[in-house]
Amino acid sequence: MLSALTLHNGDTADAQKVPSLSPAEFRQSIVKAVANGARIASLFGYPLAPGTIRLVVVLADGMSGSLAVLSRDAQDSYLALMHDCPQADPFEREVSEQYGLQPEGHPAPNSLRNTAAAQFPKALGEEVHEVAVGPVHAGIIEPGHFRFLAHGEEVLNLEIALGYQHRGVERALVGAPDKRTIHYMEMLCGDSSIGHATAYAQAVEALSLCRVPPRAEALRAIALELERLANHTGDLGALAGDIAYLPTASYCGRLRGDFLNMTALLCGNRFGRNLVRPGGVRFDLDKERASRLLKGLEAATRDVTQSVSLLWNTPSVLARFEGVGGVSRAMAETLGMVGPAARASGLERDVRFEFPAGFYRYAQIPVCTWHTGDVFSRAYLRWLEIQRSLTFVRERLMTLPTGDVRVPCENPRPGQITVSLVEGWRGGICHVAITDEGGRFLRYKVVDPSFHNWKGLALAMRGGQISDFPLINKSFNLSYAGHDL
Repeated sequence: MLSALTLHNGDTADAQKVPSLSPAEFRQSIVKAVANGARIASLFGYPLAPGTIRLVVVLADGMSGSLAVLSRDAQDSYLALMHDCPQADPFEREVSEQYGLQPEGHPAPNSLRNTAAAQFPKALGEEVHEVAVGPVHAGIIEPGHFRFLAHGEEVLNLEIALGYQHRGVERALVGAPDKRTIHYMEMLCGDSSIGHATAYAQAVEALSLCRVPPRAEALRAIALELERLANHTGDLGALAGDIAYLPTASYCGRLRGDFLNMTALLCGNRFGRNLVRPGGVRFDLDKERASRLLKGLEAATRDVTQSVSLLWNTPSVLARFEGVGGVSRAMAETLGMVGPAARASGLERDVRFEFPAGFYRYAQIPVCTWHTGDVFSRAYLRWLEIQRSLTFVRERLMTLPTGDVRVPCENPRPGQITVSLVEGWRGGICHVAITDEGGRFLRYKVVDPSFHNWKGLALAMRGGQISDFPLINKSFNLSYAGHDL
């Protein structure tokens, strides 16, 4: 890499130290870093002067645990990265949509969230047809449109159009932090409240040079793993429900509620809201509630083991899971996929291991991977991670550090940049904050893990049966809300 500001997770530095490269240097640095195993954790823009947009990229190198930050200034257009670096695709489309900065040579520069302008591929031929699903769905699912191009039952292509809510959260964060900011963070993606709140808290703590007490870090880690347990368990139940395997479906639905109730025991809210705050956590855990948590955890461990094990011992379940919706390791790496979806394709990619922060600096969770990249792999990987998280939470509850759970956290310092990564249950969450001369957010960029993985879902459908879409979609279980910021 020619020139970059090197940070580690939760570090801060003078924003002026981010090098501004020439167009050729910027492009060469990104392409070379990705070819050497790094991934684009974030790529965004913000107005630097009238008519000029500053592009900033964060390259995450899991081998070294380092984050390279570099920038370039652009006016009307720039040479698209997508040809040499496909994982840049959604980022480039987002920047184009937000600032009108056109990626020249991009093969399909559809707007990322402006669904009215979406253009879908066409194909002609006998038995070739289109199937449109959404944006209005049954139940309470959020709006999203799926356009299948199919030959008979075989899917030739899937186009996904999101962004129907136009939430504008990132625009609302300019000029923050203020009293509303933490609530925006907890509702960026409702089932990942703890993950996003933790990423935000780490960012503010870095900007203000605040050191969080070890007990608070341990309680945050417990809450984050309970969030992972609830969602992984719920997903396994939902996958079972999609193939009409009712024993696991019914039990896991109830067990998800048990894990959510454990989170409520920590802070009074089943989704962990009002727990994580800059400087620590709002609620301590006394011995009586810790004992109740341990008992509940033991019961849940027994029940989830019995109900999930039924999946792997039932031939009809395996027949529906195996070989369906495959994503190869090479494709997952090319797309920059993260989280369980990436690990199910054999990538050892986990923020807790590659970029540890908080309590994960002291207590590691071994990375789980599988190799087949299909629905079975994504399901079985969840089960492996459930077992790891159960062990981790049990150990933390039995060895909680003593001391305070929160310390004062001053206002962010002016002219700083920080990158905060957290391994949410869907994968790596990335928050980048840049402060102005008054210590307010000049730009606050959020990348939810779903942002990296939607293209993986689209490619997993190619060559498959259109009737398998509900099952494959659920095996990814990506977030509409986290994408629409």
